[in-house]
Amino acid sequence: MKKIIFIILFGFLFSETNNKVTIAFGSCNHQDKKQILWNDIINENPDLWIWLGDNIYADTNDMELKKKYYLLQKSNYDYKRLLEITEVTGTWDDHDYGKEDAGKNYLKKKESQQLLLDFLDVKDNDPRRKREGVYHTYVLDKNGISIKIFVLDTRYFRDDIKKNIFFRYKENQHGSILGDDQWEWFENELKHSKSDVNIIVSSIQLIPIQHKSEKWANFPNERERIFNILKKYNIKNPIIISGDRHIGEISKITYNEMNLYEVTSSSLTNPWKIKRNDANRFRVNSIVYELNYGTIDIIEINDELVIELNIKSNNGIKQSSIQINN
Repeated sequence: MKKIIFIILFGFLFSETNNKVTIAFGSCNHQDKKQILWNDIINENPDLWIWLGDNIYADTNDMELKKKYYLLQKSNYDYKRLLEITEVTGTWDDHDYGKEDAGKNYLKKKESQQLLLDFLDVKDNDPRRKREGVYHTYVLDKNGISIKIFVLDTRYFRDDIKKNIFFRYKENQHGSILGDDQWEWFENELKHSKSDVNIIVSSIQLIPIQHKSEKWANFPNERERIFNILKKYNIKNPIIISGDRHIGEISKITYNEMNLYEVTSSSLTNPWKIKRNDANRFRVNSIVYELNYGTIDIIEINDELVIELNIKSNNGIKQSSIQINN
């Protein structure tokens, strides 16, 4: 049985080792804006790049225009260099889905789904081409380390939410984010996971509850359901990665003696113009306001797994860190 050591930090780098897996990820990337972080991401030599949503900005019902925006992003010189060295997977959020804060009632969701799958180079015989929604798993086995990635779709099936007079979303006590089919798939995939590390991809934040933007806490029963399932099946080293917020932060919650970490990495091109200090009682360390991307580095050293969660801005700045040993 491998021992697990979590190291959560901003900007700290592991020394070189053969038994290392690196997963990089990011969100909120405007195709028309300067994209300065791709060189830094390429220098990480990632084994996988994960899009967390808002991969382009295309709030439109015009699918030809959306296709044009995807092609523009795919023609970015430095992004093409990343595609040459690593695999890519991911999900969407509202602005690449097609409408701000949209859910299951977006009229062009079927057409939009195929364009995202084209952008991700998903093969014609992939199950995502035939079923509704872009959820899927990705398994990465390298150097004796097994990682299972559960990519969720928080848009296609999501029930409506409404804002109150203070422009905060009201809780939807009975609605769903994932929908019945995706929940069944998700629980079944978790139940059978034997991986050393299990990464759950959500375009919106799962752990934080206090900010007024979209989040799992708008559907409190859905949020609780994820925690219960992770606990029920005793999932090894569950890690959430999310985007959407145009900030970077790491959150931690202890739920029924289960430690769960979430790395929010946003934005690749669109940082907050005003550095407001949104409350998050679960935040570890401070908010990252700069343009940023995330990495998860997993290293096996003397039969121990060392897991490092990072949020990195240009040239890997942000040198604050916290270490947690299990």
